[in-house]
Amino acid sequence: MATLATLGTTSLLRFQKADPLKASPSPHLLGSLSSQVSGIKLSCNLPDVAPLKPISAPFTPLQPVARRVCPFTGKKANKANKVSFSNHKTKKLQFVNLQYKKVWWEAGKRYVKLRLSTKALKTIEKNGLDAVAKKAGIDLRKE
Repeated sequence: MATLATLGTTSLLRFQKADPLKASPSPHLLGSLSSQVSGIKLSCNLPDVAPLKPISAPFTPLQPVARRVCPFTGKKANKANKVSFSNHKTKKLQFVNLQYKKVWWEAGKRYVKLRLSTKALKTIEKNGLDAVAKKAGIDLRKE
């Protein structure tokens, strides 16, 4: 902290070492700003303003995001190495081949739009949609 002392025509500027226990300035020092340089006194009184409240948006529920997982087979991305010619290995993901498909549901007498893997599509063609959905624990009436 610096203080300016004036004795007649000479001015002394004194610096004091900051106290380590008193790291933050007191609130009355922050309220006004004053400086004395070569006989000119500058002062500025800052108004006491209540602390601002953080601005936050009202809560809005997020829309569900389609994950890269097949609901029928449970297949998901595989972690693998991409190997270059110099045998340098880099991590990469091998995603499942998911397709949006309208499949005829015999019990409901309608088409059901599903996002499923090509493996699940082959299984549905072999065993039927009801059997595969029952085994996976999926209720087709909701979708």
